[in-house]
Amino acid sequence: MTTQLLDRVLVVDVEATCWEGPPPAGMSPEIIEIGLCELEVRTGQRLSRRSVLVRPEHSEVSDFCTRLTTLTPEQVAAGVPFAEACALLRREHGARQRVWASWGDYDRRQFERQCAAGEVAYPFGRRHVNAKTLYALAHGLGRELGMAEALAHAGRELEGTHHRGVDDAWNIAGLLAGVLWGGRPATAQVPPGGGA
Repeated sequence: MTTQLLDRVLVVDVEATCWEGPPPAGMSPEIIEIGLCELEVRTGQRLSRRSVLVRPEHSEVSDFCTRLTTLTPEQVAAGVPFAEACALLRREHGARQRVWASWGDYDRRQFERQCAAGEVAYPFGRRHVNAKTLYALAHGLGRELGMAEALAHAGRELEGTHHRGVDDAWNIAGLLAGVLWGGRPATAQVPPGGGA
């Protein structure tokens, strides 16, 4: 059994190929960016941010997708294969041993679908936190909020570009830190062996 580490939460946000209408024949959404922010639980500090571009194998980046995410077909064509991206999450971020979080369940389901379709080892352990639901519960809201709406609710500015995985992961980590810390100020101290 894998030991679960509770020192950090891996906050993940993915961007995938998308279209204004239904996908073209033979295509389905594929991850093109994995945004990652490591959140230190003890301090509530966001320790690192990373963007992993992923080369789609069975779909193309549409003009609509580029307008939404700013990612171009040329950028993602230079990315790594999906299997390599999953291996990187395990190897460099300990994804199998750490709790991970995303805003809603889309990211978790997309990883599950794409791993199953490509016979790729799922990169994460079993501990997933739906930060969208957690935020709504923590604030006693009657419904879940989109990330941008939650930032406004929390009085936080959007940092970076919405619908870029690396920036969305950073913003989600900030919202999650607010929930975990309950308004207590996070210290800037990093424990021995901590950091990005």
